[in-house]
Amino acid sequence: MIANLLLLSLAILIIFYLLRISGNRNKVSDRYSKRPNNPWSALSAGQDPTEQSGTEANKKNTSENVLAELVLGAITDAKTRERTITDQELAKIAPAKDAISALRKSMNAGGSTIKIIAEVKRSSPSKGALAEISNPVALAQQYQNAGANVISVLTEARRFNGQIKDLVEIRKVVDLPILRKDFIATEFQVRETKLLGADLMLLIVAALDFRKLQDLYQLATEIGLHVLIEVHNEAELDAAMRLNPKIIGVNARNLKTLTVDESNFQSLIPLIPTEIVRVAESGINNRDQVKRLEQLGTDAILVGESLVKAGNPAQKIFELLGRI
Repeated sequence: MIANLLLLSLAILIIFYLLRISGNRNKVSDRYSKRPNNPWSALSAGQDPTEQSGTEANKKNTSENVLAELVLGAITDAKTRERTITDQELAKIAPAKDAISALRKSMNAGGSTIKIIAEVKRSSPSKGALAEISNPVALAQQYQNAGANVISVLTEARRFNGQIKDLVEIRKVVDLPILRKDFIATEFQVRETKLLGADLMLLIVAALDFRKLQDLYQLATEIGLHVLIEVHNEAELDAAMRLNPKIIGVNARNLKTLTVDESNFQSLIPLIPTEIVRVAESGINNRDQVKRLEQLGTDAILVGESLVKAGNPAQKIFELLGRI
């Protein structure tokens, strides 16, 4: 009898214990079901979980990463081409043409002192498709015949629709110095630029930490390339000056946000010593702008969009340089 009572009591205790555990589990489940969704799940949609939700926030996040996206894409694409480029190979390449003398301001026909870098440019991240340019060689020849001083060739494929073969083919027929316009961030890309036959390459201060910028600049100069160092604010200009550069480009376009601010020219170009070639980049499309840049002491302008969109690129060069 006593044994039966003990067994009954034990059964009741077990049932009570199991009911209590079940209740606690339900409470835990309810508590976690009321928590907000994991914010990092937004990464699968390409959103920054630290940003506020909504279309405007997503647009902001996308624009602020344009430069990083371009650099990463260029590095990724370069890895598919990467191989060892020996000093012996580079020694066979003709010496770089004198881009510094070509860009330093002087009196041109019609009285303009400013020089022009004319760019072969199919697309841009900010404007999308600009021109088809099925024959980049013919376009480069038009630029040369119209009095361009340097030809810029975009080789970034993802957002600018540039092609390395454009540069190679243009090099065969154009006597002017050629600028390779790309997002260069590795030693291979620097050596590749020389191998392709370019005379001048672009390094963007905003795209690189200073040690990397310094290393790539040093390598470029060692293998005989000229370098256009691009800046868009005073801090970047300070960093560029530490390299003892020969050419500095002031870009009115912020490549992180794609916005254009012509006041960059006014604030930065006068700060660059006159012994350095001073280039104004982006947003230049009329003669009045060029006159203002001449007054600031600009040596050269880099123009792409307004040339490729013009019905007559040669006529546009004449207009910009004040020859008509």
